[in-house]
Order: sequence, then structure tokens, then C-alpha cells
Amino acid sequence: MRNILIIICVLFVSAFAKAQQLQAYIQKAEGNSPEIQAYNLRYNIAEEKINEANWIPNTEFSAGYFVSEPETRTGAQRARFSARQMLPWFGTITARENYASSMADAEYVSIVIAKRKLALSVAQSYYILYDITAKQKVLDENIKLLKTYEKLALTSVEVGKASAVDVLRLQIRQNELQQQKEVLAEAYLGEQTAFNKLLNQDKATIVTVIEELLLPSEDIVYAENALALNPELLKYDKLYESIEQSELLNQAERNPMIGFGLDYALVSERPDMSFSDNGKDIFMPMVSVTIPIFNKKYSSRSKQNDLKQLEITAQKDNRLNVLESAFAKAISQRNQARIKYDTQEKNLKQSNDAEEILIKNYETGTIDFNDVLDIQELQLKFQINQIASIQMYYIQSAIINYLIN
Repeated sequence: MRNILIIICVLFVSAFAKAQQLQAYIQKAEGNSPEIQAYNLRYNIAEEKINEANWIPNTEFSAGYFVSEPETRTGAQRARFSARQMLPWFGTITARENYASSMADAEYVSIVIAKRKLALSVAQSYYILYDITAKQKVLDENIKLLKTYEKLALTSVEVGKASAVDVLRLQIRQNELQQQKEVLAEAYLGEQTAFNKLLNQDKATIVTVIEELLLPSEDIVYAENALALNPELLKYDKLYESIEQSELLNQAERNPMIGFGLDYALVSERPDMSFSDNGKDIFMPMVSVTIPIFNKKYSSRSKQNDLKQLEITAQKDNRLNVLESAFAKAISQRNQARIKYDTQEKNLKQSNDAEEILIKNYETGTIDFNDVLDIQELQLKFQINQIASIQMYYIQSAIINYLIN
């Protein structure tokens, strides 16, 4: 019981360390990403548009001088000055602000989507690096094993129980594994560059990858509506809401605009007459109303908004189908990875048993080095396939996490 608890604790610590290490890389990528910075700036612009929405038409000032002064009872008018201010109907500014706020909400969801996509890319690249590192480790172990077999073969040659051809075959096999290791080293450099670029750092920066990944004992089961909160779908909801706010704004702008103004006319005194209002300047307060009687643009905007809502609904339904397909595919491939892993585990155990039999045969003086090469090749194949299954399992888990969390 005590040993089982120790194993469980080791697995928990390993999983926690892996999650912490990967999460640290993801956070660094989000902090350094120019793409995320661009999305944040777009969101800041959208937020600033809320302040922009709180506006009223410019105040109009005018001045005029009468070249030919019109005569009035109180004197000749020499100049006229006017000031006018139009005001939107009650609630129009609030409608503008609500529309701008809804667009800002949609931009914020875009930030969330961009961060999740970046996190997925970082996780996928991280697991590829793990895959390469783990395969390199396995190749090193197999090269060491072949060198041990080579020594056994040399000893057998000395006593006449094996031929030099067996030794050469073992050496050729070592060369092949060394070649695979060097190819993996080049692949690692390429993937390391891609990983570092995701973090927006120098391509030669050393990436620390966890030494061993183990599959969890059980897979998480997800509800059928797990995709409902995916930000890609929520963005369509936000866009739909923005169209609703756009229509409310359109209805508000259909209302009249009220204007207030003041006209001031400068009047000269009549020199030939004497009365109380002689030369009295003219003050004339004004009220005006604009009514969109012959303007069809508001009706057209309403129709456009209805069509946009239908378009967004269709786009959301299509995206949901795409995400559901991706989710089902990721679940399937994750399950396939576990099946393959379990199969390779059984195969590895049986190949190890076969290897032990070969070693015992050597102790009795009979060993077939062709069998040795066959078993070693099988072991390597099973180990490589098992690592690939682990990589596939965690990459598909990352995709699932992107889709539902």
C-alpha cells in the first residue's frame, strides 16, 4: 500500500511539474506576443470609441455684414450674428455608447480567442519537443545496448561461436541509429526555433522540456454541450448583440433633432426721428426641429441589420459544426493514442521477455545475433511508437482544452 501511495505521489508531482512548466511558457508567450499586443490595442481603440460616442453636433456660429443696409422702423440693419446648436433626441447618445460598448465586447472576445490559439500552438510545439527529446533518449539507450551486444559478438567470434558478419551487422545497426539521432537533433533545432518565435524570444534560447510524460489513469468525459462556451461561438453572440444595439441606435437616430439658436442684428439709429426704440438692436431666440420625412436610409439600415443577424446566425451554426467535428476528431485520436500506447506497452513487455531468453541462451553458449537484431529493432519500434502515442495523446488533449475550456 505504501509503495502504491509513493507511485501516485510521484505521478502527481510529475503531472504538476509538467503543467507548471508549460503554463509558464504560455504566460511568457502571451506577455511577449506582438499579435496579442495588437489585439489589445484594437480593444483599447474600441473602448475609446465609447468616449467618442458621447458627442453632439458642432455649434454653428455665423456673422454677416449688410452691404446694402435694409431699413426698418427702428433703423438700418448693419450686421447680423447668429449662433445655433442642434441636439440629438433623448437617448440617442446612450444608444451610441451602448453600440460602441458592444463592439468593444466583441473585440475583447477576439483577445481571448487569440490567447487560446497561442496557448494551443505553444502546447503543441512543446509536446513535439518532448517527442523528439524522448526519442533521442531511447536511441541512446538502444545504441548502448547494441554496443553491449557487439562485445558479446566479439567474444563469441574469438571462441568460434559467431562470425565477423554478426559484428558488422551490429555495427551497421548502430550507424543507422546514430543517423536517426542526428536527424532528430536537426528536427529539434527547427522546432526549438518555432517554439521560441511563439514566445517572441531569441531562436537559440534553450527550452527546458519535462523528462517523462505519463498518460493519466483515466480520460476526462465531457458533456455534449461542452462547446457552448467556446469563445469562437461567444464572439458570434457578441456580434449579434452589437447588431441589436446598432438597430436601437438606428431607431434613435430616426427621431427628430432639436436646435436652439440666437440671432443678433446690429441696428443704426435713425437721425431724423426720435422715439424710444430708435436704433435698438434685435435679439431673436430660435428653435428648430429636423424631421427625416423623405429619408429612407433608416429603413434600409433596419433591413441590413436583419440580414446581418441572419448572416451571423448562419456563420455561428457553421462554426459550431466545424468545432464539433474537431472536438469529435480530437476525442477519437486521443482514445486511439491510449489504445496504441497500451498495445506498445504489452509488446514491449513481451520483447523484453524475448531479450531475456536470448541472454540466457548466450550463457548456455548458443545465441543467434540475427535474433538479437530483430528483437532490438522491435523494441525500438515499440518504444518510438509509444512516445508518438504519448505525444498524440497530449496534443489532442490540448486541442480539446482549447475547444471547451
